[in-house]
Amino acid sequence: MPIFPIHDGRPLVHISRPFGCWALLAANVFVYFFIQGGAIDSVNQGSVLSYGLIPAVYNDHLDLPPEFVAIPEWLTIITYSFLHGDIWHLGGNMLFLWVFADNVEDAFGHIRFMIFYLLCAAGAGYVFVLSDPTGQAPVIGASGAVAGIVAAYLMLHPRQKVWVLALGRIPLRLGARWVLGFWVLFQFYSVLVAQPGDQVAWWSHIGGLVTGAILVVIMRRPGVPLFDRTPIVRAPEPLAEIDDDKTRR
Repeated sequence: MPIFPIHDGRPLVHISRPFGCWALLAANVFVYFFIQGGAIDSVNQGSVLSYGLIPAVYNDHLDLPPEFVAIPEWLTIITYSFLHGDIWHLGGNMLFLWVFADNVEDAFGHIRFMIFYLLCAAGAGYVFVLSDPTGQAPVIGASGAVAGIVAAYLMLHPRQKVWVLALGRIPLRLGARWVLGFWVLFQFYSVLVAQPGDQVAWWSHIGGLVTGAILVVIMRRPGVPLFDRTPIVRAPEPLAEIDDDKTRR
């Protein structure tokens, strides 16, 4: 995709620092370099088999060789989202996470944001499994969880201006509704035109988008509006008149 977000500039309101976002960034980088043994263009394929999401294994249609069994297969619906195929795959996902996740965390709070992220990863993974229940190719990457972040940000702040690099080199400041709206439409278009053997798990992106759009409605902080609406603030009730004769001294 020829548009890369680089900065949104929206200040935080409810939290001082996006510790959840930073923790997820650190976890993804740590897993890539220290668990996957990642280099610029390759990773340890054993880690992909052990921690990636393989639909046939998840659905008990296929057993992994014993030497690759590291965790229960049901847990791979989360662990797959912390693995990446190469440094560019990692960098692209972390860029979207860096630009948009802090304001989503601001709207949720630290704990609920972390739960939200993991649920988006699980939702994305499960939709991928449903799309190919007997598939033997593992899916890895934070793209599905990041898609949930994108959906939440788009529903929270569609009017926010975002700095992007168009065609990888032209800086533009555009509304989030256009930048992220185009990204969302591109995911649905890609599902329709995807060919067998396509290396991008488009269905996981769709799963993440849908999960994020649903969860932002029910998990955001009370009083945080959607679609950049002005929050309703109730005026304080006037104080009742004080009867000096009944005042305790």
